[in-house]
Amino acid sequence: MAAHLKKRVYEEFSKVVQIPHEEIPAKKLRLSKPSKSAALHIDLCKTTSSTDALQYLLQFARKPVEAESVEGVVRILLEHYYKETDNSVRLKIASLLGLLSKTQGFSPDCIVDDAINALSNEKSHQVLAQLLDTLLIFGTQLPDSPAVRQTLVDVAWKHLSDTYFGVRNKCLQLLGCLGMVDTSLHKDEGLGTSTGGVRDVQSIISDYFADQDPRVRTAAIKAMLQLHERGMKIHQIIYDQACRLLSDDYEQVRSAAVQMVWVLSQLYPESIVPIPSSNEEIRLVDDAFGKISHMVSDGSWMVRVQAAKTLGSMLQVSHHFLEQTLDKKLMSDLRRKRTAHERAKELFASGEFSSGRKWADDTPKEKLDTNTVNLIASGACGAFVHGLEDEMFEVRIAAVEALCQLARSSPSFAEKCLDFLVDMFNDEIEEVRLQSIHVLREISTHITLREDQLDTVLAVLEDSSRDIREALHELLCYTNVSTKECIQLALLELLKNLNKYPTDRISVWKCLKFLGSRHPTLVLPLVPELLSTHPYFDTPEPDMDDPAYIAVLVLVFNAAKSCPTMPALFSDHTFRHYAYLRDSLSHLVPPLRLPGRKQVYGLDSEDSGCGSVSVESSQLFLQQSLNRVSTIQNLEAPEAQDLLDFTIRDLQRLGELQTELAGAADFCATYLRCQLLLMKALQEKLWNMAVPLCLKQNVTATAATQQILEETYKLEFLYSGLESRQVATIHHVRLQAKALQLILTARTRQGLDHLISSCEKFLQEVESFQRLFLTELPHLQDSFVDKLLELMPRLSSCKPVEMVKILQTTLRQSRLLQLRLPEQIHRATATIIEPTGESDNPLRFTSGLVVALDIDATLENVQDPQNSVKVQVLYPDGQSHVIHPKPGDFRKPGPDRHRLITQVYLSHTAWTEPSQIEVRLLLAYSSSSASFSSTCLATKLGWSDSNDTIPPPETSIEGTIPFSKPVKVYIMPKPARR
Repeated sequence: MAAHLKKRVYEEFSKVVQIPHEEIPAKKLRLSKPSKSAALHIDLCKTTSSTDALQYLLQFARKPVEAESVEGVVRILLEHYYKETDNSVRLKIASLLGLLSKTQGFSPDCIVDDAINALSNEKSHQVLAQLLDTLLIFGTQLPDSPAVRQTLVDVAWKHLSDTYFGVRNKCLQLLGCLGMVDTSLHKDEGLGTSTGGVRDVQSIISDYFADQDPRVRTAAIKAMLQLHERGMKIHQIIYDQACRLLSDDYEQVRSAAVQMVWVLSQLYPESIVPIPSSNEEIRLVDDAFGKISHMVSDGSWMVRVQAAKTLGSMLQVSHHFLEQTLDKKLMSDLRRKRTAHERAKELFASGEFSSGRKWADDTPKEKLDTNTVNLIASGACGAFVHGLEDEMFEVRIAAVEALCQLARSSPSFAEKCLDFLVDMFNDEIEEVRLQSIHVLREISTHITLREDQLDTVLAVLEDSSRDIREALHELLCYTNVSTKECIQLALLELLKNLNKYPTDRISVWKCLKFLGSRHPTLVLPLVPELLSTHPYFDTPEPDMDDPAYIAVLVLVFNAAKSCPTMPALFSDHTFRHYAYLRDSLSHLVPPLRLPGRKQVYGLDSEDSGCGSVSVESSQLFLQQSLNRVSTIQNLEAPEAQDLLDFTIRDLQRLGELQTELAGAADFCATYLRCQLLLMKALQEKLWNMAVPLCLKQNVTATAATQQILEETYKLEFLYSGLESRQVATIHHVRLQAKALQLILTARTRQGLDHLISSCEKFLQEVESFQRLFLTELPHLQDSFVDKLLELMPRLSSCKPVEMVKILQTTLRQSRLLQLRLPEQIHRATATIIEPTGESDNPLRFTSGLVVALDIDATLENVQDPQNSVKVQVLYPDGQSHVIHPKPGDFRKPGPDRHRLITQVYLSHTAWTEPSQIEVRLLLAYSSSSASFSSTCLATKLGWSDSNDTIPPPETSIEGTIPFSKPVKVYIMPKPARR
């Protein structure tokens, strides 16, 4: 009973207190990478010989080192440096110190003292030179530490007395890169008071202009030039020393001295310098010009090239010095002769007069006596004549380019050098001929060709090189001629060129267009002869398919634009031909005011006046269209789709009418087309029905998704001038399409493993978008990707089916992202000129063999065409060949404009009848989501010369975009004869 009562008491008075369960905080793990310095120390201690140590250091140099590990690695290397006895290992360690100091995020100021200490104890000259190079890298990495830089400069001055040329070279290079003009240098007291003192950098460097080693003399001049490049003014006293170095025995010294003389001539052009052994004085720039002109006759062709190039940039030289370079004989105005009073005084003082016994003993002599002073060296006379006649074509090209630069700034000099440039058209090297044509084109505004000069120029039209002929056509476009006979001669030679090379048709027509518009008064008296008209008799109507007749009409019609009396000389069929050419070749034939035909062919003043404001109004219309589309969220689905349809149609029409805004209009239309396709794919009825009941709609949505992806690649790679915000908008649309693709994949009941991998891939795409466009995320508020980033923790942890539902809801609720246009946007386009696709005669060849098809195309606004442009040939049986042209097949006639001239080899089995193949140009692209991250990784590892450790992008999508109209060509592979 007592036990029972005791139990009751315990039951009544005891209570259970439940302690709330506290979550034990998860232990955080810190992943630590193995220390680079410890591993390096262990590996270096394991090496048994200097060869093994050197081999290990070579392998270590290829591996990246993080910024936080650099200091420890440097300490280990320095420790091993002091222990090492082999010079080659110490040399490699010194080199590694310089490479490691370039690591981003590491400041080398903590190891400068150690490197200087190692330098003071080093005995090997090669290692000394490498340590000085490392100190130079330290100094360039610490631009905000003047004390460190001054210490390094003092160290360099201390070692300038080394006997090894490499050490002196590095010391001079360090002085040039780190020294300051207004800073005085102090040598250490331990070196003795005789060599100590206070001196400035320029005087120290100039002392080594007379060093016994030519490599040191070259390094001294380059160090002085480095001071100039850093913005420090070189003292004029250096000029005399630089002029003496022009006659050095070594070409590297003379080449550097030419550059030094040129720099001083630009710094002190108006300073007066004396002529040696005389009392005459001339401007420093004239004296330097004469001395550099003398170097055009140097024994080394490399010095001659540099001297010729340097002459072209000396635009402040006096006119008579400039003209002397075109005459091998010394002109009288560059001689200093005695006056008549001085000669009479000398004759009177000598007491000698002509006795008459010696024939012509009192005639003036051409040979000048010793008192006659030349203001320019005789070797400098005719410098450009020597350069243009040089045996090395590099010197001739440099002389031609220098003539061009000087002639552009002096019209009178351009007229005098015209004959010399025209003579270069007959050079044996094609590159020289081509450069001469380009140079004459650049100075064409200052010159007018005579008939004999034009005859020499037109002889080049028979050249087999297409580049030469087209360059000459462009030259004739901008050249002025003097007489109507010149026009007749030019037309005759161009027609011969057209007959011999029919592929030059477009280039010849364009040349005659400009030739006619520049010389209307010279073409006017030739019109009856050119059009074969007669005042009394009717002449036969020429054939409009004749390219030569079209060339004549292009010349006449362009001249008639500025000559209102010319149309009165036209016959009736000429007016009909004008109407035909105005429609078919509108870029070559201008609008004319023809008598009695104004309403048909004329150009009213109102039409021409409204053209000037059409660009502004078109741009305003484009912006209004984009603003109107931004209100699409307030409309129902059918009205919103109609608005997008109408806006796309308007923008396409705007691009056709206004060529200046064609790129922007097409870009906006393509973007809105992507939004329209996305809107149709997300219709309400598609997602409210069971999957088996809407198989057809699923197929339509899948096709729309694929089309959106293709259009986004066009938006990204076919247009240039895009800003970061536009690229982010394009990637946003692409992310929406990939989300829709994932939803459709889940609805098709594919395997669970495939769905899981697709979800993981999509999450990687979202993370990649966030990483690439982090700065643009504030502009993407309330967008699809903004909502995804908010839901990212949930998406990362949920199941694939739930993730698909979240994506579907988010995608249908996301709003249209408004597009903001950049200032300039251009679409990459290509036009195939040859083949034209108009010929009905098939290209016949034996089956199994190849035939060459010439391709000539113009490319506009294409970035890096050598790597991105390809040619596609599509055969009737569905076979497709893609050919990558050689880099040499591309020319660049102007900015953002390229020319592709190549050959495509065709081959096929035998056909029973001719058929057409399609030729088009493709633009290749490569899209990688990991491109930015690999770029950032490469920046972190900037100290290493090798990027072998950087992994290639994992998700790289490559493809091609057709960006030219296809051209159809008839071919006929014949069976081989047996």
